[in-house]
Amino acid sequence: MKFTEVIEQTTELLRQKGRITYRTLKREFDSDEEALDDLKYELVEGQEVATDKDGKMLVWTGGEAAEETPAQPVDAPAAEPPSSDPSVQPEPETPVGERRQLTFIFCDLVRSTALSEQLDPEEQQTVVRMHQEVSAQVIERHEGHIAQYLGDGLLVYFGYPAAHEDDTARAIRAGLEIVSALHEARDQFPQPVQVGIGIPTEPVVVGQMGGGERREQLALGETANTAARIQGHAEPDEVIISAATQRLVAGLFEWEDQGVYDLKGMSFPISLSRVTGEGAARSRFEVVARHGLTLLVGRELENRFLAERWEQAQAGAGQAVLLSGESGIGKSRLMSELRTQVERHDQAAAISIVFRCSPYSQNSAFYPIIDRLSQVLQFRAEDASEHKVAKLCKVAKALLDTLA
Repeated sequence: MKFTEVIEQTTELLRQKGRITYRTLKREFDSDEEALDDLKYELVEGQEVATDKDGKMLVWTGGEAAEETPAQPVDAPAAEPPSSDPSVQPEPETPVGERRQLTFIFCDLVRSTALSEQLDPEEQQTVVRMHQEVSAQVIERHEGHIAQYLGDGLLVYFGYPAAHEDDTARAIRAGLEIVSALHEARDQFPQPVQVGIGIPTEPVVVGQMGGGERREQLALGETANTAARIQGHAEPDEVIISAATQRLVAGLFEWEDQGVYDLKGMSFPISLSRVTGEGAARSRFEVVARHGLTLLVGRELENRFLAERWEQAQAGAGQAVLLSGESGIGKSRLMSELRTQVERHDQAAAISIVFRCSPYSQNSAFYPIIDRLSQVLQFRAEDASEHKVAKLCKVAKALLDTLA
C-alpha cells in the first residue's frame, strides 16, 4: 500500500472515531516506527488535522468528528422547521465559473450532407456512432474531455477538468491521430468517411450552464465558436490551428501557413495553419536548446557529482545514476550540460544514446526503443510500411558492410 493511501485511510479513521492509538495504526497498516513517525508528522504538522496525546494516540482536530452532539441549552432557540408552503422555494445557489486557458478540438465529418443522401438513416447512424467511438478512444488516450456531441461532430476540451503542461500539444496529437485512426478503420464503415478538425486556444470561463434538469459544464467564450469556424476551413483529413495554438507548440510540429481569414462573428482577422506532422524535436527542452540556453546557475553540486561518476566510468568502474525530480526542475538541462562537458573534452570518448518515455504511450513497454529506432532510421509519420522496410534494409546493409 502506498504511503498516501495510508494517510487517507488514517485520516478517515480519525474523522470517524475521533482518536486512534499508535498501537492500532501499527497493526492496521503493519507500519514500522519510522513510517509511524512520518504519518504522525504529516497529520499533526503537515495537514494540522490531529494532535499527539501523551505519545500514545492521535486525536482528531480537523472538525466533523463522529462524536456525540452536546445537548442544546434550554434557552437556545429551536431550529425553524422548513416551510410546508410549496410556493416557498429555497434560493438557488449561483454557479461559480472557473477561468482557464483551454485548447479546443472541433471535429466534424466532412461532406456529411452528401453522405446522408447516399445512406439510409440507420446506416448514417452507424457511421456517426463509429466515428464518435473511434475519436473518443483517441481523445481518452490523450486525456481530453468531450464536452459535447454535436450531431456528427465533437467538441473537446484540453485543459479542463484535468490540466497538463502540454495540453495544446496533446490536442494536436489527438487531432492527427483521429485522422489516422479513422483511415485505419475505413474498412469498417459502409462509406469512406473523412473529418475536418479545428484547434484554437484561448482563455475562457468554465461553469455550469443550462436550466431545469438540463445542466452542463461548458466553456463560455468566443473560442468554442471559433473552433467551429476554423474547422469550416479544413479540407478532408486536415488539422487546422489558430495562431495562438501555433505559438504554444512552436518547434514541436510542422505546418503550412494557410493565410489570414475573416471568420464569421469575429471583429478581427485570424491567421490559420495546417498541421502536416510532428517536428523533429521530442520535447520543449529540445526546442528551447535550439535557440540557445541561458547560463546554468545553482547546480554546481549536481554537476560535479555527475562529472565524478563519468570519470569513474572512464576508469573502468561502470556507473548508473538515477536523476529524479519534479517536472520542470531541470533534469534535462543537467543531462545536456553533462553531454556538453564530455564532448568538449573528448568528443570520441562517449556515444550519447537517448531513450524517452511518453505519457501518450503508457501501454507500450517498448515505446522508448521503438521511438529511438524510428529516429535512427528516419521514419516519418507519412511513410508507408514498404518505405519503412526499405529504410531498415538500407541501414542494416550499411552496418553489415562496416563489420565485413
